[in-house]
Amino acid sequence: MQNKPIYKLGKRLGPGVHPKCQTQKFALAEARHKKAFKHRKNLSDFNLQLLAKQRVRFSYGITEKQLVKYVKDAMKNTDRENALFRNLEFRLDNVVFMIGLAPSRRAARQMVVHGHIILNGRRNNIPSTILKKGDKVAVREQSRQKPLFSDRAKAIEKATQPAWLVYNPKKMEAEIKGIPDYDPATNEFDLKAVFEFYSR
Repeated sequence: MQNKPIYKLGKRLGPGVHPKCQTQKFALAEARHKKAFKHRKNLSDFNLQLLAKQRVRFSYGITEKQLVKYVKDAMKNTDRENALFRNLEFRLDNVVFMIGLAPSRRAARQMVVHGHIILNGRRNNIPSTILKKGDKVAVREQSRQKPLFSDRAKAIEKATQPAWLVYNPKKMEAEIKGIPDYDPATNEFDLKAVFEFYSR
């Protein structure tokens, strides 16, 4: 039952909204429904902007209120798209997910809330905490032997970690070594459309 709404979101917003939508099973389901999409009318600018906004929201698992706050903060910068992207990528729950410690951002958020994650030597249970260059994220020592983490070693090895994040498997610790840059040509999110949506 839990997969159904996720698959529906994936079909509407794209496979990037959840790891479960990036499987062969989902791709085959998409191929079966391609004919139905051929008859869909061209979307208006508003609908395209709404889809772009929803894609960001559901991919990062944030509320409308949180996204509005990030957009307003980003608008204060000259390079607003990069500012928004960095706030999203630097969320603590997203960093935990990017390391490979969790199979999804939702699972990463639960890990943080349950106190399994250490930020700069101190326990942090706030998933929305915005990190910065030089910050260190680690698994709490008392949690490392739990199946929740001991079974993730292979997944972490296979995870494609971003260049700005360096993970030490022995310490189960990652350090933010750089700053993520938003490239509209390669990124799945249309952040320009997100700003256009909120500027209406």
